[in-house]
Amino acid sequence: MSTSTHTVLPAPSHGAGRRLSRWLHTKPRARLVALIGAPAAWLLVMYIGSLVALFLNSVYRLKEDGSGIDKTFSLDNYHELFTTQVYRDVALRTIGIAVAVTVIDIVLALPIAFFIAKIASPRWRTILVAAVLVPLWASYLVKAFAWRAMVASPGGVLDTTFGFSPGYGVTALIVVLAYLWLPFMVVPVYAGLERLPNSLLEASSDLGATFAHTFRRVVLPVIVPSLVAGSVFTFSLTLGDYIAVSLVGGSTQMIGSIVYQNHASNLPLAAAYALVPVVVMVLYLLGIRRTGALEQL
Repeated sequence: MSTSTHTVLPAPSHGAGRRLSRWLHTKPRARLVALIGAPAAWLLVMYIGSLVALFLNSVYRLKEDGSGIDKTFSLDNYHELFTTQVYRDVALRTIGIAVAVTVIDIVLALPIAFFIAKIASPRWRTILVAAVLVPLWASYLVKAFAWRAMVASPGGVLDTTFGFSPGYGVTALIVVLAYLWLPFMVVPVYAGLERLPNSLLEASSDLGATFAHTFRRVVLPVIVPSLVAGSVFTFSLTLGDYIAVSLVGGSTQMIGSIVYQNHASNLPLAAAYALVPVVVMVLYLLGIRRTGALEQL
């Protein structure tokens, strides 16, 4: 008489890790928070913390004997910024240069990005995109010093080659900053044009529209969010720049250069002036948000 034995396997254990995994599988938002929550919180704390520290220093004031900082609440620094003509002039000049750099980059980026996205072959498209990104791999200082050698007058590269150079000043500063930030405008515009179906361009052409009319009525409305994204980079980076100012700006002063000059001798005043670009960018972002461009990014 034969007997058969059956081995009973133990039931799988449901530990805390498995239960957590199953719960996360059904909660995509919880997975997202678990993945990027800690790094995002750290960046937020660092960014908000630095702004809080900047604001606190801005409402202190330098002691009358210059021996240190008087940590009592005071709006003297802001009063000085608003009542002193030179600070107002420098702020307006900085905003004007930032606007000029942004406009120049838009004018240059549109044909470059359009050619790469819609005219160049796929093989050349890859090469051209790489060519746009390669300058970002070079050091900021290397590019700024190269332009310093180019625009010097007399003796600069442009002066010895063409017999003319703008020299150090506002013109050279705008040219250099437009060159430095141009890739930050080309890349988002190129990305926006890639999303534009070629069928829209072909349909516009079949209906008899000229290239200018097609660009104005078909292309431009689609890439407005991309232009806004690029302008945020070029405008904000120009507002805070001070290295290019010192290298090619000559006697030109911008907000960043004054903050740099005063951060060691008068930290509260430098902190108060450093908040000006922050306020300008907040107002700029609020302005473009009302246009609805940010929601389309």
